[in-house]
Amino acid sequence: MTVLNTDTKVNLLDFDKPGLEAFFSEMGEKAFRASQVLKWMYQFGVDDFDAMSNLSKSLRDQLNKHTEVRAPEIVSEQRASDGVIKWLLRVDSGNCVETVYIPEEGRGTLCVSSQVGCALECGFCSTAQQGFNRNLSTAEIIGQLWRANQALECLPREQRVISNVVMMGMGEPLLNFDNVVRAMNLMTEDNAYGLSKRRVTISTSGIVPALDRLKEVSDVSLAVSLHAPTDELRNELVPINKKYPIKELLAACKRYIAGEAKRKVTFEYVMLDGINDTPAHARQLIKCLQGIPSKVNLIPFNPFPGTQYRSSSIATMDKFREILMKAGVITITRKTRGEDIDAACGQLAGKVKDRSKRKWRHEEQPITRTP
Repeated sequence: MTVLNTDTKVNLLDFDKPGLEAFFSEMGEKAFRASQVLKWMYQFGVDDFDAMSNLSKSLRDQLNKHTEVRAPEIVSEQRASDGVIKWLLRVDSGNCVETVYIPEEGRGTLCVSSQVGCALECGFCSTAQQGFNRNLSTAEIIGQLWRANQALECLPREQRVISNVVMMGMGEPLLNFDNVVRAMNLMTEDNAYGLSKRRVTISTSGIVPALDRLKEVSDVSLAVSLHAPTDELRNELVPINKKYPIKELLAACKRYIAGEAKRKVTFEYVMLDGINDTPAHARQLIKCLQGIPSKVNLIPFNPFPGTQYRSSSIATMDKFREILMKAGVITITRKTRGEDIDAACGQLAGKVKDRSKRKWRHEEQPITRTP
């Protein structure tokens, strides 16, 4: 059994259902053991194999000897005045990521990280300024949901339910494709968390080949970090646009939802004062999105130390939204949540041992704000 021929214990949180079935088959066990163990781990939050009472004693002994259920450890917890909770989780020595719980009436959303830092360099995002270390494992991604469910047991029942998950934390999810897909499989797996595929959202800055690949293996909801209506401006704000320009990205979005009449792509658009927030930009965005079933989220820019960007005024955002709405584009101005604990969109930083040296480069050569 090659999976057990190692001194390192196998973390069962690294497997989705097909992977866990293959694991048990290699152990000489029936594949249905995977469903049993998944229920124990995710529906009951159990990490003690001896407590898994419907497993045989011999199997529990084997699991104790060769495997473990290990999620990232919570280093600290911060609570905002609006009920948002942010956890700092240790993923290895010297590295930590942040996970955010956003309670709302009738639902609770967990914002999950996919990388230690981020491999992209969007100048308006605090995570990007931390540099990049590595991809998170499947266990480290799904483990954020596992820990959050565990931590929220102390809250009243009506507040602790996580009904939605957004892959909008630290990192670009589509640059960690396999691990993210396995984690999302667990989020939607009936024997694990059983979330609706419409309640799990992956957010991307526009990795076109990976987006096409995603369509073949998943149909979770899609959000795209657009932030600009022209290639010239988006090249500045979202540098990956130089590789996958807007026309290619939007074509991939159309392909992703093709054949499903009721589906929409959510386009995220951070509002930057004097940069991308004029009526002319709004009209360009309308033209951009023609023919794509879509919804636009306008996001007030959330400041972080060292940034030279400012948020658009409320009046400017209202005017921008009005122009889009009159053109028939569903548009929502997102309410900033968790700002007093730096848990708002674009503010997640964690603790990153930067391998890209980006943070040093930014300190030596500060970002200059476009006039």
